[in-house]
Amino acid sequence: MAWQQVEFAIAAPRTGLAEAALEAMGANAVTWAQAPGSDAVLEPAPGQTQLWDHVHGSALFEQSVDPVAVEAALVEALGQPPARLRWQALADQPWERAWLAHFQPQRFGEQLWVVPHGTPAPAAGAVNVFLDPGLAFGTGTHPTTALCLEALAAQPPVGQRVIDYGCGSGLLAIAALRLGADSVIAIDNDPQARLATQDNAQRNGVADRLTVADIDAPLPQADWVMANILAGILCELAPALLAALAVDGRLTLAGLLSEQAQSVRQAYTPGVQFGPAVAQDDWVRLDGRRIAL
Repeated sequence: MAWQQVEFAIAAPRTGLAEAALEAMGANAVTWAQAPGSDAVLEPAPGQTQLWDHVHGSALFEQSVDPVAVEAALVEALGQPPARLRWQALADQPWERAWLAHFQPQRFGEQLWVVPHGTPAPAAGAVNVFLDPGLAFGTGTHPTTALCLEALAAQPPVGQRVIDYGCGSGLLAIAALRLGADSVIAIDNDPQARLATQDNAQRNGVADRLTVADIDAPLPQADWVMANILAGILCELAPALLAALAVDGRLTLAGLLSEQAQSVRQAYTPGVQFGPAVAQDDWVRLDGRRIAL
């Protein structure tokens, strides 16, 4: 089967808007790399990890995609056409794993590292999570996952019970356990995600403290609930997640764009008192505490 790939260049802070538009148009994969001639960001703003001021984006589509419709969606999302846009036809290959060649160790906070499986630990004595995502979402490269990892690294859940709802590769669940959580329940509706989570937990020696389940499983009371999904699903899940969160427990919500933050806040009000949103590119993380009503 042949594929179509679109390539373009945009300012780094606009990647979230572009990625959302491309995924809405049916992109099978979206990747980002340094744009030719771009400058390195040596001192990113607090809460940001971007490496370059401009990025080269590429998105893979099935052959039947309408390029005109994709370009129109990008223009609507960005407010202008992206630079150096071009299309090319590609022969088939295992795309879902080809990008792993560019997956490098990443640090979050002072001590947490996410390391590709088979790569030596970059920092002796650090908290290293060795990861092979398989076909599941979650490597730390996406801003939404990075925002959640930064929250865990900033305030490790020592001795706590954590729920990772929408666990994907299991990265957040395993990072919580490696940072001292007593136990974690990882929930996902995708069998591939549950398999990847179990495999990665075994790889990191934390499987004995991890429960992996589908979305029909009852949720126990937890000290910290994390959900990195999509804004609409976060709103739908509000009653279930609130019921699972102990009074004074922490709630971390990600997977939403900045303009979606208010509607998600409202879905969890008045049960949660939120602090200021934390942003990276166009994505935000909401942090709150469960309050007694």
